[in-house]
Amino acid sequence: MSFHKSDSRTPLAPTEYTKIPTVTAGYGENEKPKGGKGGQSKFIRSDMADVPVQQAAGSTLPLVISRKKGDDSEDGNYNPFEHRKVEHPTSDLETFVHLLKGSLGSGILAMPMAFSHAGLWFGLVATFAVGTLCTYCVHILVKCAHILCRRRKIPMMGFADVAEQAFLDGPPALNRWSRFIRFMVNTFLVIDLLGCCCIYLVFVATNVEQVVRVYMETELSIRVWIMIVTAPLIFMCLVRNLKFLTPFSMIANILMFVGIVITFIYMFSDIPAPVERPGIVSVTEWPLFFGTVIFALEGIGVVMSLENDMKNPSHFIGCPSVLNFGMGLVIALYTLVGFFGFLKYGPETQASITLNLPLEDKLAQSVKLMIAIAIFFTFTLQFYVPVTILWKGLEHKIRPEKQNISEYGLRVFLVLLCGGIAVALPNLGPFISLIGAVCLSTLGMIVPATIELAVYHEDPGYGRFNWRLWKNSGLILFGVVGFVAGTYVSIIEFHAEFSSGH
Repeated sequence: MSFHKSDSRTPLAPTEYTKIPTVTAGYGENEKPKGGKGGQSKFIRSDMADVPVQQAAGSTLPLVISRKKGDDSEDGNYNPFEHRKVEHPTSDLETFVHLLKGSLGSGILAMPMAFSHAGLWFGLVATFAVGTLCTYCVHILVKCAHILCRRRKIPMMGFADVAEQAFLDGPPALNRWSRFIRFMVNTFLVIDLLGCCCIYLVFVATNVEQVVRVYMETELSIRVWIMIVTAPLIFMCLVRNLKFLTPFSMIANILMFVGIVITFIYMFSDIPAPVERPGIVSVTEWPLFFGTVIFALEGIGVVMSLENDMKNPSHFIGCPSVLNFGMGLVIALYTLVGFFGFLKYGPETQASITLNLPLEDKLAQSVKLMIAIAIFFTFTLQFYVPVTILWKGLEHKIRPEKQNISEYGLRVFLVLLCGGIAVALPNLGPFISLIGAVCLSTLGMIVPATIELAVYHEDPGYGRFNWRLWKNSGLILFGVVGFVAGTYVSIIEFHAEFSSGH
C-alpha cells in the first residue's frame, strides 16, 4: 500500500514531541511483580516503537502501565484523538478512498473462482455474510483500541499494540501471554503479506505466460516464468524509501482500473441464464470458498493505520461511518464480480478471471499484461511492511557498521524466499485459499474476538446472559473451523496437483 508515511511521533508531554525511547521493563522500589508465574512487569517495552504508525503492521506502543483495579477514574476525561500528532491528517473522504485501495486488490479477480466452490446463489448469500462478519470484526478491533487508548492514556495504537495491551488488561491468566500475542499478530501479518507477494508472483507469471505462449513456438513452464519475474524484483525491493515507490503505485492503480473495466466488458457479454449454473455445490468445496473470500475481503491489516491517520477518528466506526460505507461498497463489488464471473464462465472459471479472457484477442492480451504489470509494481509496496517489521526485530542485534549490508541481505533473501515458494507452489487457487484460511481467519476473526473478551472482562463485563462471551466464542469457533478446514482442503488440492505431475 502507498498510504504509509516515513515519520511518526508519539506525544510524551503536552508541548514536547520526541521519538519514543526504548524502555527496559522494571519495577519501582516498593513494587512487586504481578501476574502469572514469575510476575508480569509493571511496564512493557515496545520493540516496534520506531515503526511508523501509518504502517499497517507496525506497532507504536510507548511505555505503558499495566492496568490496576479501580484505575479508570479519569478515563472519561482523556480523549486520545485530541492528543494525536499527525503531520497530514486525512479527511473522511481520503480515508474512504484509502480503505477502498487497501481492500480492492487482486483478490477481486479471484471471486468468480470462489463462487465456483460455493454455487451461484449460495455464493451470493455467503459472500455478503462473510463480508458483514469481517466488517463487524474490524469494528470490534477499532472499538477496543479506542477503549484501551482512553484507559492507558495513549493517543494511538497499532494492531499488535491493541492485542498486547488487551491481554495485560484482561484476566490474570492472559497477562503472561501479552508478549506472545504481539509476536503472533506480527508473525501472521508477515506471513500474510509475504504470502500475498508469492501469490503476486504466480499471478504475474501466469498472465504473462498466457500472452507470450500465443507468439512463441517454444513454451516455457510457469515455474521458469516465476523465476524470470522474480529477478528484477530483487533490485526493485532494495529501495528503502517508500516515497520513491509512489510513482509505481500510481501506474499500478491506473493499469488495474483500466484492466478491470475492460474485463467487465468481456464478463457482461453473452451471459447465460442463471439456471445453467449450480445454485449450491458440495459442502466439501466450501472451505476453498471461505478461504478465497476472506483473502479477498479482509483488509484488517490496514484499518488501524487508516484510523490513526484520520482527522476525525470517531467517524471511522459507528453508523453511518467510513468503514461501513467503504466495506459496503467493497462487498457489493466483490459479489458482483464473483456472481457474474461464475455465471459467464461456469465450470471453466480460472483462479483469476483474467485467465478466462480469449487468448487470441489483442484487447484481452492487453488486459492480461496491464493487470500483470499493475500487480508486479504492487509487489514492492506489499513487500515494504513485512520487511520493516522483520528488520525492526533484527536491527538492534546487529552492529551499526553492518546494518546497511544486513538490511539489503534481508531484502534479497525475502524476495528469493517468495520466489522459491511460488516456484514450489505455482497453483494460484489453493494458494489464495491457504493464505486466507491460515492468516486472515486468525487476524480477521479469532484475534479481534479474543481481544474484545479480554478488554470487556472486568469493565464493562460481558453483558446480560454473558452475550458478549457467547458471541465472541462463536466468532472464534467460526474462525478456527475456517482455519482448519480451509488449510486441510488447500493442502489436499496441492497434493492432488503434485500427484498428477502438474
